[in-house]
Order: sequence, then C-alpha cells, then structure tokens
Amino acid sequence: MKTWLNGDLLQSPDEPAISPLDHGMIVGDGVFETVQISRNEPFALTRHLDRLVGSAEGLGIGKPDIGAIREGIAATMAGQDIAFGRIRVTVTSGPGSLGSPRGSGGLTHLVISEPSTKPPDVASIVTVTWPRNERGAVSGLKTTSYAENALMIEHALARGASESVMPNTQGMLCEGTGSNVFYVVGEQLITPTLQAGPLAGVTRALVLEWCAGELDVVERDAPIEVLQTADEVILVGTTRDVQAISRVDTRELAAPGPVTRHAQAIWARESARSTDP
Repeated sequence: MKTWLNGDLLQSPDEPAISPLDHGMIVGDGVFETVQISRNEPFALTRHLDRLVGSAEGLGIGKPDIGAIREGIAATMAGQDIAFGRIRVTVTSGPGSLGSPRGSGGLTHLVISEPSTKPPDVASIVTVTWPRNERGAVSGLKTTSYAENALMIEHALARGASESVMPNTQGMLCEGTGSNVFYVVGEQLITPTLQAGPLAGVTRALVLEWCAGELDVVERDAPIEVLQTADEVILVGTTRDVQAISRVDTRELAAPGPVTRHAQAIWARESARSTDP
C-alpha cells in the first residue's frame, strides 16, 4: 500500500498527515472514487475521474486537480507489482470549522493504491428496508458520507452475504451499498433507471453499452420485491465486474444463469480490449 497526499508521497500509510479539522473527517464533506487495478494498470480511469469531478461540483466543493491526482496515482503505483488491486481517490473540501460551514483553505487530495483480493464470481445478497433517498441533496453523488452504507454492509456480513441491496423511498429497487443491480426476467437483462436514485456506476454504464448489441438489456424500474421472482440476479461494480448472485435473502438461485454467463463473457472480451474504455 502506498499513500499520496496533496503532492507528497507519505513514508507510511499510518503517518499523521491530515488536519483534524479537515471537513472530510468532521462532517464527511468530500467525494471519492475506487478504481480497479488489473495487471498493474488502472481500469476505466478517465470515466472514474470524470465522475469524481461531477460529484465534487455537485457537492459544491469545487473542481479537483485531476492532473495532480493522476500524478498521485502514478506515484502510488510505482514500485508495486499489483495483479489485482484498487486505487482510492478522495477529495474533501479541506480544513474547516467544527460545524457544517466550510473553510477556505483549499481542497484535500488523497490517493491510496493497494493490492487486494478479487471478489468471487458468485455471491449472496440481502435486501434491506432502509431506503436510498432518490430526491436528496446528494443523490447520484459519490460522497464520503458512508456511515449508512457501512451499517448495511455489517448487516449483510452478519447474515452470510457480501452486500445489502436497498429500495428507494418509493419502494423501487435502487442499488447496493457499493454496487449496481441487474436482474433477468425471461431473457431480458434489466437494471433500475438513474431516476430511481442509484449511483451512475462506471461498470453499470459499460455493461449497458457492451451488452446492448448482443442481449436484450433495458433500464426499467420495479419494486424491490422483483428480486424474489427474477430468474437471475447480478451485481456489477468496480471490483466485482459482473458477479452472479446465488442467494437473495433466503431464496436460492442457480448461478450463474445463462444470461449472466453471456454478460460475463461480453465483459471479459470487451474489458480486455482497452484499460481505459
């Protein structure tokens, strides 16, 4: 693991470096991206950095220094042999007060790169009743205010699953805590619309683009209970890629199903063509 902060490569990830008054610490006032590392290369980095800028501007903290972040990514990856891993890019509004008002000291830019274990091809999920607010002030933004997601992950792990999937305030299927959801009815591959409140996932967008010519794939909203009758369920995300789901709550599914296998094959083929699609 290597850590870069505001232009400097730290000697240790445990080195004290960020102000205790940084608003990322005080009120979770920041945005982030997680980027997959595959064979020592970041995957879809441009798309992730574009979304980082959109989240930061949507949060009103200003535009991150993307050139500096790219330098930080290169610096943290140098000297590491990472077959599979992740890059975490975090940008906060910088030092501020102990309350909600922001300071004026400039943004904090942080990059961490590390090897990690690739998630399994098949996993289990649980559904939760805690809703995602599709009309909230930060809906659609990837912010560092993740306590709610952390609680949901612990809820899933305690039940032998790797992810919790939630509805929106209208009871419609929305997203996982760190993933987007697809499901299959008949031979149709379906994912919730962005109007339902999920994050506009990079992997989600690529699946929609790459599968459109070979599968019947659509964006359509439905109640979260659709996962109890769907023929197949899939999670997609930065490190998961296209992951088959074998259990939803107590319901067992044969996984991967035929549509999932087709989507996984398309993903494997297309992702091998370029590291920055």
